[in-house]
Amino acid sequence: MRMAVLWLGLLAGCGAGPSIGRKALADPVLRLHGHNDYLQPVPCTRALELGLGSIEADIYPVDGELRIGHERWQLRPGRTLQSMYLEPLRAAVASKGRLRSDGQPLVLLVDIKADGAEAYRQLRDVLASYRTMLTRFVDGRIEPGAVTILLSGNRAKNLVAADNDRLCALDGRFDDFDATPLPPTSLVPWVSGSWRTISDWTGSDQLMADELQRVKALVTKAHSQGRAIRFWGAPDRKEAWGSFFDLGVDYICSDQPKQAAKWLRSARATKLR
Repeated sequence: MRMAVLWLGLLAGCGAGPSIGRKALADPVLRLHGHNDYLQPVPCTRALELGLGSIEADIYPVDGELRIGHERWQLRPGRTLQSMYLEPLRAAVASKGRLRSDGQPLVLLVDIKADGAEAYRQLRDVLASYRTMLTRFVDGRIEPGAVTILLSGNRAKNLVAADNDRLCALDGRFDDFDATPLPPTSLVPWVSGSWRTISDWTGSDQLMADELQRVKALVTKAHSQGRAIRFWGAPDRKEAWGSFFDLGVDYICSDQPKQAAKWLRSARATKLR
């Protein structure tokens, strides 16, 4: 019965229009988000080779560096946002131009783990050196580059919003959907939230009707506002990849991008032809 409920719900949602970064996708892997990419055997480079649409890196501001790591004990001098991401991305842009197969900007989601204001001040200075490859957010306009930087986690929201000419924007939260006034998409082009606030589904069975409705309502609200949507802490297995893809979730988190990419290209590529 749960399987019937799931597929009826998916079919009912198939008429939703495309959202940010999903225009005529030729490769379903563009919907994959490389969660904590720095834990992969070859960070950044492997994600580009696989064709992911977005990748994530966690940072702490320490001793004048934006060091990469999920916990403080993982931090090492020289293991920074520049060395692990911005420099490899600049080299890739110089070699290939656009980094995504659809020509849209690759998203680098920077999850600030602590000291949001200090991290933003340092990040603002760092990004200035990479201006030529980055999306620019200026006076409410979005001028796409090869790479779009979005800030998540401990975001200095007021500081970011006060900058009328920026090289980054914010990863929003579910309450941004109903904020008064709504944040402009030039400030909050994405909204992300915990899967656990929506459902306890682990992918081992099927989504129930009420769970489907909650997901579809969030996806519809995001797309109606011109935003993309992502869930963190969601199940990371083929049943979930397929369900989230069919429900229109823009960026599907995975800690196993190689397996997810292979499965999506096998099971979902025909849906985009």
